[in-house]
Amino acid sequence: MINKMKNIERAMYMARIFYPRKSIMVAASEPHPEGTEYKISLGDEEWSGVYHSVIKIQMVYDGRVAGRKSPSYPSDSDDYLRVSQAIQELLGKKVE
Repeated sequence: MINKMKNIERAMYMARIFYPRKSIMVAASEPHPEGTEYKISLGDEEWSGVYHSVIKIQMVYDGRVAGRKSPSYPSDSDDYLRVSQAIQELLGKKVE
């Protein structure tokens, strides 16, 4: 139990601060609730005192980011493809 707590504390310390530089919102398909979006951001995140450029994908419900909820893509939708295209656009790569 002590090791598990140390791992949790380490993970919480590792990625505490994220500063988005630019973001793209992508509508989520059903069965997500109506109004659900993926927020795809390019920004800087602090990991153990050092900032790194990262892509972050967050779930947004009713206009609010759902803190620690990992994104989920319905397998019978094109959500994953549209999120991937948004990532490419943020990175300045040609989207086909």
